[in-house]
Amino acid sequence: MIIDCHGHFTTAPKELQAFRDEQIEGLKHSGQPRTKRSLAITDDQLREAVQPQLKFQNDRGTDVTIFSPRASAMAHHIGDLTTSTHWSEHCNDLIHRVCELFPRNFVGVCQLPQTPGVTPDTSVAELKRCVTELGFVGCNLNPDPSGGHWNAPPLTDRYWYTFYEAMVDLDVPAMVHVSASCNPSFHATGAHYINADTTAFMQFIQADLFKDLPALRMIIPHGGGGVPYHWGRYRGLAQDMKRPLLADMIRNNVFFDTCVYHQAGIDLLTKIVPVDNILFGSEMVGAVRGIDPETGQYYDDTKRYIDAAPTLTAADRHKIFEANARRVYPRINAKL
Repeated sequence: MIIDCHGHFTTAPKELQAFRDEQIEGLKHSGQPRTKRSLAITDDQLREAVQPQLKFQNDRGTDVTIFSPRASAMAHHIGDLTTSTHWSEHCNDLIHRVCELFPRNFVGVCQLPQTPGVTPDTSVAELKRCVTELGFVGCNLNPDPSGGHWNAPPLTDRYWYTFYEAMVDLDVPAMVHVSASCNPSFHATGAHYINADTTAFMQFIQADLFKDLPALRMIIPHGGGGVPYHWGRYRGLAQDMKRPLLADMIRNNVFFDTCVYHQAGIDLLTKIVPVDNILFGSEMVGAVRGIDPETGQYYDDTKRYIDAAPTLTAADRHKIFEANARRVYPRINAKL
């Protein structure tokens, strides 16, 4: 079985965006009551909306996608807690409906109602709802709800601990995933995402988060940002700061996906990062949707790169494609 740990509902019916547009327009009128109206989206619309993902699964030979709302549309910097709560609930409910319609193809991961300046404790209720009522197996955690201004405490700060304790109690991991950038210096998918992935890893090096919470599991997407390429830098920094060896620090707690869109990048990732800490992911249908003119294949067909990686054994590929995801997302096992 091949489990893709990183998929987003980027093809949702237009009625979802219409609700969001209404939300944003309503923020301009402070006296207007805020209500979470229902969405008139049929099951047939949802079936049609996920046809691109189903086609890619079939064409590329993958089986199950761990599926979450569109990351760039989380946009936690817009509005307040009420805005984010209503938006997250609608997005998560649609993911649940897709998973119910295609239980062999999709397993849910939730968006959180994070808001700049508001403690992440307020996201615990939605996490619990999605895991215990909707059957989700994890969450996407935004380390920068401000959208590129980075004014939240580091991920290792106790500011986050109540939320982390809820994750541990539920036995679910978080993918550390930022959203849209409202800072013109940072292109969202080309800079802000990669910055955040790299920043999260450095924060983990600097503190004792996993000593305090040894069962906490974090996935750093997009191949870990710049981390594998600069592994020697981070080893050296950890050494100078008298921190644990990187392999020891990440062993049971920090994982990388394979959303890296060229063979040389995957070859580097699989050579540098321990195989036990790599989960297969493609992000389809995501940030890079075109065909690479050098190969004639889709950039995000990352299974091809894993299949061709020269240092991997059959046992290594089994870990990356399936076994590691089952270990990091243990609630998925009851669904497969």
